[in-house]
Amino acid sequence: MDGRREDTEPNSTRGGSAAAADVEVSVVLPAYNEAETIEETVETTLRTLASFLPAGTFEVIVAEDGCDDRTPEIADRLAAADERIRHVHSDERLGRGGALERAFAAAEGETLVYFDTDLATDMRHLEELVDRVRSGAADVATGSRWLPGNRADRPAKRGVPSRVYNGLVRTVLRSDLRDHQCGFKAFSREAFEDLRTDVEDDHWFWDTEMLVRAQRAGYEVAEFPVEWTPKGDTKVDLVRDVLGMGSQILRTFWQLSVRPRLSRRVSIGAGAVLAVLALALMTQYIDFGTVFDEMREADPLLVGIATFVYVLSWPLRGQRYRDILAELGFHEKLGFLTGAVFISQTGNLVFPARAGDLIRAYVVKARRGIPYPTGFASLAAERVFDLLTIASMAGVVLIGYTATGQTAELARTVVGAEGAGRVAVLVAMAVGLAAVAAVVVIALSARSDRDYVTALVYRVSTDSYADFVAGVISRFVSDLQAVAGTRGGFARVGVTSVAIWTLDVVTALLVLAAFSPGLPFVELVAVSFFAVSVGNLAKVLPLSPGGVGLYEGAFTLLVVGLTPLGAELALGAAVLDHAVKNLVTVVGGYGSMLALNVSLTTAVEETREVREAGDEAPELD
Repeated sequence: MDGRREDTEPNSTRGGSAAAADVEVSVVLPAYNEAETIEETVETTLRTLASFLPAGTFEVIVAEDGCDDRTPEIADRLAAADERIRHVHSDERLGRGGALERAFAAAEGETLVYFDTDLATDMRHLEELVDRVRSGAADVATGSRWLPGNRADRPAKRGVPSRVYNGLVRTVLRSDLRDHQCGFKAFSREAFEDLRTDVEDDHWFWDTEMLVRAQRAGYEVAEFPVEWTPKGDTKVDLVRDVLGMGSQILRTFWQLSVRPRLSRRVSIGAGAVLAVLALALMTQYIDFGTVFDEMREADPLLVGIATFVYVLSWPLRGQRYRDILAELGFHEKLGFLTGAVFISQTGNLVFPARAGDLIRAYVVKARRGIPYPTGFASLAAERVFDLLTIASMAGVVLIGYTATGQTAELARTVVGAEGAGRVAVLVAMAVGLAAVAAVVVIALSARSDRDYVTALVYRVSTDSYADFVAGVISRFVSDLQAVAGTRGGFARVGVTSVAIWTLDVVTALLVLAAFSPGLPFVELVAVSFFAVSVGNLAKVLPLSPGGVGLYEGAFTLLVVGLTPLGAELALGAAVLDHAVKNLVTVVGGYGSMLALNVSLTTAVEETREVREAGDEAPELD
């Protein structure tokens, strides 16, 4: 090539490389907004390479990653003036790893090298870096700022985070290297081509993942000390260092150390164990002796009818999820989606912090290819409708109590209460208000041209990784808005939500009626609606697995406070109601796991969302 532009949207390769067949070493300089330094860096690199390599055996590639300064112009000019220089351009941000991978793929050499354009690593080490791989002594070579014999002036604000990060990689990913992020590395063409398809990160974790996977694949990885001087200022970045790097360490651990051991038999066995664990965890919050005592006193026919009514709500849950996904452009069968809901709700009985919700996004991704951000957005939409429905039901009953003059009694009941009941009611109030506020914020943001999501991300992050994270979140929010953005979709999902929670209340009402409470029908209905609504609002916060304890506390407190029933009967009804619902959930969840060949243990794989979300137009087994 002669340096002329060869635009092939959205990306292009520009520059020249005379006698490409003779190129043995390709040096890539990853560049994002490096207008002030790129020319000097390229000149220094050429001069250093020429000092130990024959003419015509090397090339320098500027991997310019969607810059918005003069870097592209400068790189074009350099490539046009010197056939040893090439310019690999991208109109869009690919991320540091993505830009490196694309430039290496376009390179001519069998030895592939890169280093940071600030030249923090002393260039006298470049010959050693190249020769380690070029000679065949190693497949991968990397400089190290932490090996004995190095010279690296690292301030605490750089050194401490680096040591923590490298310690985590060594411990969690079983790496033998001391420094994974030194921007001074070389790969053989064979190693790069073999590993590139397995490396999933496109950003700052790319080179760490390459090093870890190279070791696991049996390649010879050489680490040697270098003299390194920090250039410019740095600081820990919340989005990149915590959300980005941390999640990638967990994702790689899952893929390399856990997933290979999960056969179908192991997955099904683990699912069975965790289903039993869900029941065992319930015993930590519920006295099953009390449950059985109360069941002996309760009308078994009404309890059986209550169980049947609750079972009827599950196809409705599947239908609602189907309607939500349809609004996002995905059409799936009712049976599959009902099973996915069963599995995720079973997970909520086992895992803390409602991590079971994450399972559903994994199930629909793994079995139907629905992207993770869409899965998360559909879950969020479902939760919003749940909260609004429950809060509305509680609000309607509260208005009724106000009209009949019972508000003061209700206030005295809550204020005077202690323990789980009072905590549950206060939590329910906060959750209800938060749900309304969230809907208002989403509605307002949908009508505004301002990108509030990106603005918020950049308030806590200045790193280029923030672009990627902001894009994922923006997609998530837009999908959430899309569900409630049409009258038809909003109406269908809203009506189904009301039906689901009405059946939930009817289940509790029938269980309470099985204890022959002697309440007038209207009062029985009113207290059931209010107690179930507040109890379920209290379950939203992950204070216990499945909300066990919080639900019973709120239910008992309100039944005792609003009716003449005693605490023993109210607690018995609350325990039995929740036990019936949880047992139906576990049985349905395990049956769905068997049918769909899904194990709860793969919930860890939700970290893969960072990679998958960047693929399509969007990780809670």
